[in-house]
Amino acid sequence: MKLISWNVNGLRAAMTKGFSEFFEKESADIFCIQETKMQPGQAEIDFEGYKQYWNSAVKKGYSGTAVFTKLEPLKVTYGIGIEEHDQEGRVITLEFEEFYLVNCYTPNAKRELERLDYRMIWEDEFRKYLIELDKKKPVILCGDLNVAHKEIDLKNPKTNVGNAGFTNEERGKMTELLNSGFVDSFRYLYPEKENAYTWWSYMFHAREKNVGWRIDYFITSKSIEKNIKEAIIYSDVYGSDHCPIGIIVEKRKEI
Repeated sequence: MKLISWNVNGLRAAMTKGFSEFFEKESADIFCIQETKMQPGQAEIDFEGYKQYWNSAVKKGYSGTAVFTKLEPLKVTYGIGIEEHDQEGRVITLEFEEFYLVNCYTPNAKRELERLDYRMIWEDEFRKYLIELDKKKPVILCGDLNVAHKEIDLKNPKTNVGNAGFTNEERGKMTELLNSGFVDSFRYLYPEKENAYTWWSYMFHAREKNVGWRIDYFITSKSIEKNIKEAIIYSDVYGSDHCPIGIIVEKRKEI
């Protein structure tokens, strides 16, 4: 089973930059998108054989997530059931027979860390949400989680300590999540792999120089870590300041 996740930084713009071609070429079983920046119906987006589910922000042109799936979900829920956190279209959960798929676009702490306090509240509530799901069946979480967890996950760790996405607080919350029974699929397979990034600033030719951050993830329940067969960073795919990421999971009854 192949799953792909991509922060497209505006889906309508990405559609003019090769999104459809990549989508059709990869033919993933489930394709998750973050930062759609649109409401359903604002563009004609239809891929044969896929059902689509949208969670758009109340504020137009902001945030938003979407999931395209070949597999029929048993149930789809939007948000995490807390009104304060469910205004920005950041989470979609699809329940399947063997697992939950959670597509997430984590709030950015922003410059000057003006949203860091809110981010900490979000992290705790979202972790509780995932733990409750994991009690019922395994979870596959994907999306732009807006944090580089370890120094290996960004090009210039020393000069970025304390910046949004690399604060001790945000990194600590990622550690808490993983310690709660979850696995970073990429690091599970490639614990020492360097220069593996998923986001690059548009400034200073950062992408050409591969001065990036790994802030997009597939995280699974630890109970199914042995089912992770491959984790992919499509660093040669353009169309956004993020590149797509993928995971191949062995689908067995044990999941």
